[in-house]
Amino acid sequence: VFSKIFSHEALESYLPKIQLVIKDTLRAWSSNPESINVYHETQKLTFRMAIRVLLGFRIPDEELSHLFEVYQQFVENVFSLPVDLPFSGYRRVSVFQTKLPAPLGIRARETLQKGLEKAIQEKLQNMQGKDYADALDILIESGKEHGKELTMQELKDGTLELIFAAYATTASASTSLIMQLLKHPQVLGKLREELRSKGILHNGCICEGSLRLDNINSLHYLDCVIKEVLRLFTPISGGYRTVLQTFELDGFQIPKGWSVMYSIRDTHDTAPVFKDVDIFDPDRFGQGRSEDKDGRFHYLPFGGGVRTCLGKHLAKLFLKALAIELASTSRFELATRTFPRITLVPVVHPVDGLKVKFFGLDSNQNEILTGTDAMLGATV
Repeated sequence: VFSKIFSHEALESYLPKIQLVIKDTLRAWSSNPESINVYHETQKLTFRMAIRVLLGFRIPDEELSHLFEVYQQFVENVFSLPVDLPFSGYRRVSVFQTKLPAPLGIRARETLQKGLEKAIQEKLQNMQGKDYADALDILIESGKEHGKELTMQELKDGTLELIFAAYATTASASTSLIMQLLKHPQVLGKLREELRSKGILHNGCICEGSLRLDNINSLHYLDCVIKEVLRLFTPISGGYRTVLQTFELDGFQIPKGWSVMYSIRDTHDTAPVFKDVDIFDPDRFGQGRSEDKDGRFHYLPFGGGVRTCLGKHLAKLFLKALAIELASTSRFELATRTFPRITLVPVVHPVDGLKVKFFGLDSNQNEILTGTDAMLGATV
């Protein structure tokens, strides 16, 4: 089922919707007179992408904002102790409540499930007139093909799994992408030049109809930039596997049946194929060097083996679409004196969320002034 959800055909159908969500978000960021918290805003962006694009839910903005807040509560408690203890995140309560409530983690999950059930029911009643099949459509049709009508609980569970897969790691990588473009303006310049050379960016505007999946996949430097972001700032630390056959590693015997954890970050830091591992250098993945090609498991931001991340192509497509919009329609600058420290838990993100001021650009790559700015800048 998931191979269909993330197939080439499915990604092609998602792309215009992803573009619209990103464009709308960047427009809102640019119209904000204050700086934004990039990590928080990219979480909202990836959540909105999952809800509107992957699942095709037509949830009003106000309801969507509330659902996002509930979802954040749910995710925060997923990473706490999975037991119902008085001081665990699973049971955390609001200091403003006077009555003993249900555990916050449990209540967030229940509220989320109710919101998703309502959205699913509305979707099932309005299946006509759609111009593309979203992931939930594919999930429903797959059940029918196998002679099994999915229950509401199965649909809610599948929906929640898809949101979870598209949310935290993609928000982390999106924040890292913006930070690196801020730190390395020459990279942003090379991205713009590639977009111009491929006929995608002309006179400061993205040419209509130019952002097709095959065109995006032909942008080699953009691919290098995304690869380098994921190498240096892999959102999650590693993964777990079960040992299928006893083996020896550095003189230690690892028995069959053991559970082992492999570290993605340590692999990227120690892999002999990467030169100057601490330096952000997209050209390491260029045709002249191709540092990721020497060895099967030196580069594995999405894990490795048969259980590699199924949504990796969607994640990369989203990051590429975001980078294209950032390079084409926005100017942005750091709103603090220095770049923040990076924390690795629960995913890679800046400790202050990364404060950035965004400005819209017109077709000539000039900053679009807000009404207030224009009045202040006018001569008397």
